Amino acid sequence: MTQKERMVSGLLYRADLDGLPEEREECRRKLYALNMIRPEERDRIPELVKGLFGKTGKELWLEPPFHCDYGYNIEVGEQFYANFNLTILDVAKVHIGDNCFIAPNVAIYTAGHPIHPEARDSMYEYGIPITIGDNVWLGGNVVILPGVTIGDNAVIGAGSVVTKDIPASVIAAGNPCRVIRPITEMDRRYYFKRRESDVNI
Repeated sequence: MTQKERMVSGLLYRADLDGLPEEREECRRKLYALNMIRPEERDRIPELVKGLFGKTGKELWLEPPFHCDYGYNIEVGEQFYANFNLTILDVAKVHIGDNCFIAPNVAIYTAGHPIHPEARDSMYEYGIPITIGDNVWLGGNVVILPGVTIGDNAVIGAGSVVTKDIPASVIAAGNPCRVIRPITEMDRRYYFKRRESDVNI
């Protein structure tokens, strides 16, 4: 197996062999075009993101700056929105569903290193896929660690570190992130704490 085949299979691999440094360099060129875009050319952002990600929906928006390793391991659905300074270490697949909101400074890490210092010094690393369902909102400064699945309709509170799977239709927060409560019909009535909505949503 090549090191890339090992990487996408979730096995230990070397990131400095078999053309992987060149692939990251190509990704950096695409990121430069996206992150240095002139204000009057911002309408090109969706096209640049579509040329970077492995798969996208028709409609999407991402606020630069954005950082990733390869780009092609990232798949997003329809109506994807990411605010400033999203980082995705995509040495393994990252699948994000439809209608997902990502707040500023979110970090999604599929990458990891062995715990034992001598094993870590070997330069071998690994990647474990991350799956984020439909209609998920990730609050500011959320960190998602390798292997996590977040269910449909979940809300992850700002500053959370998500180390384990989160079920669908809940609010979860904390470090480590844990379920706070389910999302109910009452949440349709209030848009922030006890502030009632004055529009029909």
